[in-house]
Amino acid sequence: MIRGIDVSSYQSDFSTEGVDFVIVKATEGRSYVNPRMNAQVKKARDAGCVVGFYHFLWPDNIKAQAEYFVSKAVERMGDILACDWESTGEGTYASNAQKDQFIEEVKRLRPSNRAGLYCNRNFWLTVDKTSYAGDFLWIADYVTAGKPRIQAKWRIHQYTSTPLDKNVADFSSRAAMKDWSTID
Repeated sequence: MIRGIDVSSYQSDFSTEGVDFVIVKATEGRSYVNPRMNAQVKKARDAGCVVGFYHFLWPDNIKAQAEYFVSKAVERMGDILACDWESTGEGTYASNAQKDQFIEEVKRLRPSNRAGLYCNRNFWLTVDKTSYAGDFLWIADYVTAGKPRIQAKWRIHQYTSTPLDKNVADFSSRAAMKDWSTID
């Protein structure tokens, strides 16, 4: 297992010490861009970390959201892309079909990048109906690192949000994650 973090605009200062990957919130819906994204990505790249981007998915306008996400997330081979599928601040969420459509559209628009799904254990077990996660499943379940309470094959496990979102990834090394994330 290797260690990583995910950050949004709330994390203006974070350490990359002991971290192999950093996944940065890029966008939300069709109008929000993380104002700290570029600085966060630079910090991760300067530390030699594998970099990823995530988009907080809202219901409706799915194709437009996918286009918006890929237009704002830096296009670089080896970066990973994720759909953040959870309840919005308004208590709504994209449907299972919309989640699948978003991941498919991102994969179509960025065929050289791995595109997958981030969701919490409850969404995976009770809202998801297709078990479609694109190239990888990134599951949030706040239990022992690397031991999420699901049967599905996962790649990344977010195991705590204190003091920031910490993750482990099912790779033997940073180099192994870089090799996996680079699609020829």
